Amino acid sequence: MARAVTPRRKALVTVLAWTIGLALFFPILWTVILSFKTEGDAIAAPLSVLTSPYTLESYHVVQERSNYFLHFWNSVVISLGSTLLALVVAIPAAWAMAFVPGPKTKDLLMWMLSTKMMPAVGVLVPIYLIFRDLGLLDSRIGLVVVLMLMNLPIVIWMLYTYFREIPGEILEAARMDGATLKDELIHVLTPMAVPGIASTLLLNVILAWNEAFWTLQLTTSKAAPLTTFIAGYSSPEGLFYAKLSAASTLAIAPILILGWFSQKQLVRGLTFGAVK
Repeated sequence: MARAVTPRRKALVTVLAWTIGLALFFPILWTVILSFKTEGDAIAAPLSVLTSPYTLESYHVVQERSNYFLHFWNSVVISLGSTLLALVVAIPAAWAMAFVPGPKTKDLLMWMLSTKMMPAVGVLVPIYLIFRDLGLLDSRIGLVVVLMLMNLPIVIWMLYTYFREIPGEILEAARMDGATLKDELIHVLTPMAVPGIASTLLLNVILAWNEAFWTLQLTTSKAAPLTTFIAGYSSPEGLFYAKLSAASTLAIAPILILGWFSQKQLVRGLTFGAVK
């Protein structure tokens, strides 16, 4: 029998949850507030910042100095492209590990995950030289490939977890009906794992959208996404807090909106197979 939750405990959990949520959201809220202030007001005391007049001056300056829509489009192409390419590679790999495991499958999974523990700067020089020789510097294709490789272990791990929850008998029944390996992947496995694939796609789009190290190192102008757009407002002369906040707000707004409207699908995918 489930243990009853007392009103007092429910109230404490609610207050704790709201406190944690507000603490996590406060930096974003403060960034948005500063974006509507002048540079002089942005560096004032917190109470003075809140009571000072609001203005769109920083947004006008940002739009005049930078081509926001070019950076936005680059972020869309790079994040979606790298995620879709990772899914194309990860779905067959996760299928093989989940339904045709070998004696070294777990070791292989741990090895893939261990590559995420290596500092990215450790492979910066060879990747930069390879990109230079192949002419991929400051190109969307180059960033798509790099971010796909960086996030591939996470994609495979997530899909492997979801595929393990699918009964193998369903695939055996499909084989008895004459399904080929292609039919098994496309028409049987993929539709059943749509929640898991959707959550994997959303999470990796967010990871690719927020990636700063590789985008700053491998791009300059043509393929520069929104992370480079933000970094352009940190100069040797100092940090222009209002303009930097305006640029940050413009950069995070699309991904916040995406997360808000897809939160149900994201939660459904993350809990896929968790409840029997």
